[in-house]
Amino acid sequence: MIKKILLGAFCISQFSLAYAAEFKNELPITSTVSANYQKAPKTVIIKTKKFKIRIDKQPNGKYLYQSWAANAKITSKPSMIIPDGELIPDGTGGNYYYEFVNNAFTYQVWRNYLTDSAKKAPYTLRVDDNTGKTIVNQDGQVVKN
Repeated sequence: MIKKILLGAFCISQFSLAYAAEFKNELPITSTVSANYQKAPKTVIIKTKKFKIRIDKQPNGKYLYQSWAANAKITSKPSMIIPDGELIPDGTGGNYYYEFVNNAFTYQVWRNYLTDSAKKAPYTLRVDDNTGKTIVNQDGQVVKN
């Protein structure tokens, strides 16, 4: 009689463990997908109609903005340098933008993964003044990623 009880208890524990392992595999996966989509490169160089822009991730996690005239060499001294930029995710589809503040101007470089048009450029430079008025809005292509 004791052997039957012990055998029954052993079987129940085995089935419980097998069910727990099966149930563990069915748990929903946490949302790391958006983090993968919004992974920005450490360095990107973009060329717009009037500017070349280089954005670098710094060791402190912030971003550095450097810009030149469109026809200038990137090895020359930048005409503008803005430190301490932020990477800001825009939704869960993969779009994001870098934001830099310089005096009364806000510089945003948008990464356009999801757009209404297949012809939309992969990056857009937008510069706003302190009143929110857009001064520059230019599409850009990747020179180096």
